[in-house]
Amino acid sequence: MFKRYAIFYTPTVGPFADFCASWLGWDSRTGEAVAHPTISGFDVGTLTDVPRKYGFHGTLKAPFRLANGQRVEDLQTALAAFADANAPVTVPGMTLQHHHGFLALRPAGEAVALNALVARIVSDLDHFRAPAGADELARRRKAGLTERQEHNLMTWGYPYVMADFHFHLTLSGRLDDGTGAAVLAQLEPMLAPLVPTPFVMDHITLLGQAEDDMFHEIQRYALAG
Repeated sequence: MFKRYAIFYTPTVGPFADFCASWLGWDSRTGEAVAHPTISGFDVGTLTDVPRKYGFHGTLKAPFRLANGQRVEDLQTALAAFADANAPVTVPGMTLQHHHGFLALRPAGEAVALNALVARIVSDLDHFRAPAGADELARRRKAGLTERQEHNLMTWGYPYVMADFHFHLTLSGRLDDGTGAAVLAQLEPMLAPLVPTPFVMDHITLLGQAEDDMFHEIQRYALAG
């Protein structure tokens, strides 16, 4: 049914999840397009065109094709076992920032436990991932990877893992500094009252990418360790 799979954080159903799905224009839980909110001077659809297909999320294990001999049912079983063995993690809060050229919610305060959880997801479930193809490797390398990121790419199929991982919830494509600051000024007062504080990651979500490139929620797993 799906050409790639991904393990993401997606928020629990409620005002925070609803607003962010609307902001991006795609609700991966329901598999439906949703109307954007209106802000002054900008087309939200244009601002969010690049990240829309993923839905509102934080990447835990980047999209991958299943390795030969692996079935999605086996991946689901492994995810359920992983979730049963690992506890929820908490960070003090999340702040909206224009950083590395795009708007995202990023941890406010230390995120050691969160980063450790994500590292385990990357490593413990990596046998389900097919090796990256030549085209994907070339595309990743266009970003100008460091030696460590190149090692990550070859080992884990994605450059920005382990010591190069920085958890974030993406809310735009690339914006210049002026546009980023102007959009942030309008978005922050709309979003801030909805962001959970403290921010607790108590679920992980398996999603699949359909032939139209949009990602759909398959199953959520409660962290119960």
